[in-house]
Amino acid sequence: MLRTKEFVKEVRTGNLSVTEHTAKILEEAEKKKDYNYFSLLAKEYAMETARRLEKDIKRGEANGKLLGVSLSVKDCICVKGIESRASSKILTGYKPTFDATAITKAKKEGAIIIGKTNQDEFGFGTFGNNTGIGFGTPKNPFDKERSCGGSSAGSAGFTALTENTHLSMAESTGGSIACPSSFCGVASITPTYGRISRYGLMDYASSMDKIGTMGKNIEEAATLFNVIAGYDEKDSTSLKEPKREAKLPEKAKIAIPKDFLEKADEKVSKAFWDFIKKAESNGFSYTEISLPLNTKYGVSVYYLIAVSEASTNLAKYCGMRYGAYENLEGTFDEYFSEVRSKNFGDEAKRRIMLGTFARMSGFRDAYYLKAMKARTLLIEEYKKVFSKHDFIAHPTMPIISPKMSDVEKLSPAEIYGMDLYTCPANLTGLPHISINTSEIDSMPSGLMLTGNHLEETKLIEAAKRLEAIK
Repeated sequence: MLRTKEFVKEVRTGNLSVTEHTAKILEEAEKKKDYNYFSLLAKEYAMETARRLEKDIKRGEANGKLLGVSLSVKDCICVKGIESRASSKILTGYKPTFDATAITKAKKEGAIIIGKTNQDEFGFGTFGNNTGIGFGTPKNPFDKERSCGGSSAGSAGFTALTENTHLSMAESTGGSIACPSSFCGVASITPTYGRISRYGLMDYASSMDKIGTMGKNIEEAATLFNVIAGYDEKDSTSLKEPKREAKLPEKAKIAIPKDFLEKADEKVSKAFWDFIKKAESNGFSYTEISLPLNTKYGVSVYYLIAVSEASTNLAKYCGMRYGAYENLEGTFDEYFSEVRSKNFGDEAKRRIMLGTFARMSGFRDAYYLKAMKARTLLIEEYKKVFSKHDFIAHPTMPIISPKMSDVEKLSPAEIYGMDLYTCPANLTGLPHISINTSEIDSMPSGLMLTGNHLEETKLIEAAKRLEAIK
């Protein structure tokens, strides 16, 4: 399989047909549809785009860093004219009349969108098992009985499984890019909050949602990241400040939070330390540190803020403007309740109710506002570490991908607790990557590397160096 840069070079010189490659990857996705990686495979749309590009290439009028590259897109990112549902029944039939800014940028560079990837409904999940009503559960590419991770399950699964040149655009609120990357053995970039425009991204928790990228390795993920990152006047949270071109030191300093590692499965912890010892001989030094506030409060603060914001953001899905609807009968409250009861899945309902409770008069100060104040303290704790270290490293997830039969036995609180490693970095808006570094019981296990705000360039260079370690 050609890497993106090699693929684009072959396309430009006419040695590789865009239409043939697009048809090939669509056929592959169709044959492997039992993995449930796509909520919608946009065959006609993709082939029409490929044919148009082919003509432009022959006329010498086509260029771009992603020329002819197949791009899968998480279902919560809007693509004009393609049904986009965030894998929820409540948005059945919704076809956006505009592209998300990240999609516009990818298209401009010649990317071909092949479909929308399956996810936990609106991003509500850690194991990919909370897809909406009528959506199948994505299966791990290494073992169909195991989880792909969530919520960007389809993006990670297909990125790992495909034998063709491909990139994926995903989204993270509390770890929805890093977690499935680890479980499926691919590389990913979750950027600084505001580094990639959220315009055209369906809201989960507005103060934490981030569009990110996935690829077979970090170079692939970085290629897409560099295309879609940057300021956007359409997004009020978009950052005008440019990325920091901080250079990677010859001996980069890694901080390892020992309190995080105490929560890891024994095999995951051993594999992580084995890899760190190798990294020590390849341009890295490490120091064990402690993140007591993030360890103790990270998950709780994240979920309080996330469900509160989700409760507000999902109020617009009421059967009046777009998506699922019922016959207009009874009062508005009765109609609203019937539409939402029939079309939201169990986890979506749970988070809406939790968030509504946390925002209620009399509870808002005790829960939501207190969580926002605690968030500031968690950011400050990270900042102190970055004053002396370049990165923070730990396993991406405390376990390898579990069997779905085991996931079904977990309580919601136990599932939420699995996000200990990914929630803090997302909550604090810090950029992080996940790369595949180990194999445990024939399953991949990732390393998560977190950097300071806006230091994606430095983070990517470190990840490339780490990936090269054998």
